[in-house]
Amino acid sequence: MQLKTAHSSSFRDPSGYIFIENNSIKRVINPVYFNQYDALKTSGFFDNLIKNKLLISHKEISRTANEIIIKPEQIPFITYPYEWSFNMYKEAALLTLKLQKYSLEHGFSLKDASAFNVTFYKGKAVFIDTLSFDFYTENEPWRAYKQFITHFLGPLLLASYHGAHQLKLLRNFIDGVPVKMVSTMLPSKTKLSPLLYTNIHLLAKLEDKHSEDYEGKTKTASLSKKGQLNIVKSLYEFIKKLELKEASEWGNYYNKTNYTDVAFKTKDTVINDWISKIRPSSLIDVGGNDGTFVRQINYDYKEALVCDIDNNAVDFNYKTTKLNKDQKMLPFVLDVLNPSAAIGLNSTERASFLQRIAAYAPDVTLALAVIHHMSLSGNVPFKESAKFFASFSKYLIIEFPKRNDSWVQRLLKSKADFEDYFGFYTIENFETAYSELFNIKEKIHIKDAERTMYLLEIKNLNFETRA
Repeated sequence: MQLKTAHSSSFRDPSGYIFIENNSIKRVINPVYFNQYDALKTSGFFDNLIKNKLLISHKEISRTANEIIIKPEQIPFITYPYEWSFNMYKEAALLTLKLQKYSLEHGFSLKDASAFNVTFYKGKAVFIDTLSFDFYTENEPWRAYKQFITHFLGPLLLASYHGAHQLKLLRNFIDGVPVKMVSTMLPSKTKLSPLLYTNIHLLAKLEDKHSEDYEGKTKTASLSKKGQLNIVKSLYEFIKKLELKEASEWGNYYNKTNYTDVAFKTKDTVINDWISKIRPSSLIDVGGNDGTFVRQINYDYKEALVCDIDNNAVDFNYKTTKLNKDQKMLPFVLDVLNPSAAIGLNSTERASFLQRIAAYAPDVTLALAVIHHMSLSGNVPFKESAKFFASFSKYLIIEFPKRNDSWVQRLLKSKADFEDYFGFYTIENFETAYSELFNIKEKIHIKDAERTMYLLEIKNLNFETRA
């Protein structure tokens, strides 16, 4: 009798499931997977992947005839594929192919190639589904091949041709972007590419053919291990060369900001002073662009999440973390006006951003030069943005650009005849709305800039009373 409750993200796998006990994630392995688990364990397969930081580590904590329980290394904040920048997505795809190559070379094969089996931790992509490996069967094709195409190659191709927003498709297609959809969205010239014709266009045709095989007469294909390795190698080399050719407004934000050197330095000093007083273990910078201000924090925090709506800014941030070998910063893509929702069966297979960040509970939130975009671009009243920030951090460091700020003026002018509607955008109205949920601890005007910095502390209210 199963006494533990399987987490809603893992009920599909007959090999086992994860559950939460005492705020820790643990994984049950069912008897059907005992042979595979023992072979992976005793052969050193797991140890080698863990040693090379390709697979999340785990400890076996109990074993009976009915179940084995392991406890994986705990990852504080999970990001999903639709929150990755282009190069993060590429790294996740290449990691999956590396694992399949290594598996084939050691008598195993990935039975799952879902993008949700990967997340980012300590500065790199890591595979988190310990039960995704199975025994290799001679001449049997890669079971997870189509899943890899629909979860990785398809989205990356569409992003390369049509822009980074295509990487969000898994929000709507949790089981992978349909191959036929990918095929129809790609330019006709891609049919001239042997790799794309075989792995996308021909696969789409075969999918149609198989869907009409109501009697199940289609023969199972045969493919040697060498053939599989060749496919994996060709996919790896192709994806490695993929690029995103897309300009953005915010990718080089700090090269065209309206801050003087004095104002920039003052803002940096204020942030560092407040951070040293708060002494946070964790923080999140919402609208953090390329992570510039978080990198200039002198306090030795444990982890920092830095999110931004702009793919190029997040990509630049991620490349910088790789260059610096920074294991404490986690960049990801997030639109604060439309944060990731809960999706899947019963809307519980993948948690929303707000669910995850509330559970993560960062000690402090930075919101630097983001409130005017929420208020003016998104038409969000101060009361509503205050609710958003109050839902997950005790402290909030927020920057308010006044009406005379050049970026504010630019946004107001874009409203044309409706500019007068945004008369509510004043520092007095901001303070009034935010004071309902926060206490203003400190307030500092930035010299040489039309901006004011606030250190806010959440009031002692339960969230139900804030609505």
